[in-house]
Amino acid sequence: MSKYHIISSEPLDIVTIYNVFNDNKKLKLSDELKAKVITCKTYLDTKLANNKKPMYGINTGFGSLYNVKISDKDLTQLQENLVMSHACGTGDRVPESVVKVMLLLKIQSLSFGHSGVQLSTINRLIDFFNNDIFPFVYTQGSLGASGDLAPLAHLALPLLGKGKVVHKDKEYEASDILKEFNWKPIQLEAKEGLALLNGTQFMSAYGVYLLLMSHKTSYLADIIACVSLDAFDGRIDPFHDLVHAVRPHPGQRKVARRFNEFLNGSELIGRAKEHVQDPYSFRCIPQVHGATKDTLDFVEKVILTEINSVTDNPNIFPEEDMIISGGNFHGQPLALALDYLKIAMAEIGNISERRVFQLVSGLRGLPAFLVDNPGLNSGFMIPQYTAASIVSANKQMATPASIDSIVSSNGQEDHVSMGANAATQAFDLIRNVERIIAIELMNASQAIEFRKPLKTSPFLESFLEQYRKVVPFIKVDEVLHDDIEASIQFLKDVDIEIEELFLNDYGLK
Repeated sequence: MSKYHIISSEPLDIVTIYNVFNDNKKLKLSDELKAKVITCKTYLDTKLANNKKPMYGINTGFGSLYNVKISDKDLTQLQENLVMSHACGTGDRVPESVVKVMLLLKIQSLSFGHSGVQLSTINRLIDFFNNDIFPFVYTQGSLGASGDLAPLAHLALPLLGKGKVVHKDKEYEASDILKEFNWKPIQLEAKEGLALLNGTQFMSAYGVYLLLMSHKTSYLADIIACVSLDAFDGRIDPFHDLVHAVRPHPGQRKVARRFNEFLNGSELIGRAKEHVQDPYSFRCIPQVHGATKDTLDFVEKVILTEINSVTDNPNIFPEEDMIISGGNFHGQPLALALDYLKIAMAEIGNISERRVFQLVSGLRGLPAFLVDNPGLNSGFMIPQYTAASIVSANKQMATPASIDSIVSSNGQEDHVSMGANAATQAFDLIRNVERIIAIELMNASQAIEFRKPLKTSPFLESFLEQYRKVVPFIKVDEVLHDDIEASIQFLKDVDIEIEELFLNDYGLK
């Protein structure tokens, strides 16, 4: 297996990105793209030398200052001023794992040969990636319209020897890390600052990371819901393929098949039932979980299109002898997709909490609040409260960010996507879903103990055996916070053949 990923004209996909990070691969630029970058830069330099007309962002000011012509001698200062003045991010630091995706996607976009940057600038970004040097980037500051200006300015600052970075868990001034690696600051040339700042790599990096999070969370939600179904003495009939063949949404059919596989061999699911139907939170799992999987499929298509695109401005077309100022930096496609992702993942948490509620309600032979001697013991009464609180918070965060806009840059940028807000909200929301399904697992595993000596399926028994190593059966009241946190960590650590899941769920196999 090669330790390098070659940045080429071959489009990136989710599995490739996952493998780059999982295998800790380093990046190299293909000869083909090196040539395109050099050709574009040479064309731009020639154009500047022979054409004194204003060209937006190349020899003019920015935003509402687009009509201010800048002299040739000040072009480097213009670009460096742009990076410094736009580094206005605040809020929490973006996780280093997301910053690393940002670096990859910025390198990819600049390498297509339509941005007019120096090869040395791209190579320095590759140096940062390959040596795990992560600029300080902040969650707040992007409107998701002229690209992710503030976050990308912070990503670019260390190229100039400014700002801060993290390297091997230690914080450095960028100037110090450059000295440590014997690198000189990049001297930005015409358009380079704008190329670095215009783009959607903050939103799209979050989008990639969120897809990976969502995929795993959605899969784990299926496993945990299977445990809940068996613990609740639920019926398998609603998962019969005939039901889903007459309403053949792909995600719905996938979930139904998955439940039949996971529950195969269960003594509980196969026994005679006194009840004819289950509540919707059990009976409609294929329809609800499946709709989320179909949403992930849509979001993936948007994200893949975006990360394999040129999203800065203006765009340079050497072969056509054209430099065109357009709007590829506008994040509306991402904003809508990320909002859709928020809604879809919030529903995974929503229906999960309803199953928790049913499990603690003293129904179908289960003790009230899943504990012996209820009254003296409150048992699992309050974890359901916690789940309900988180679900409600998710409903608030799931409100679409993309329906908002605000005027900026003195009216020049008069419609913005708010996709960056959608991205950071989605990150928090999906973390919340992880917490909710962890609480469901704690409740479902507790409930299924009361069904002994009957067993669930061998697959689920194995899953629960691993879980019981970190969270025991609760006999009497104790501090459940610790068990919730242990459950959350268990789901983070659980070993899943994740690449196989990507291949299946993303239609790549």
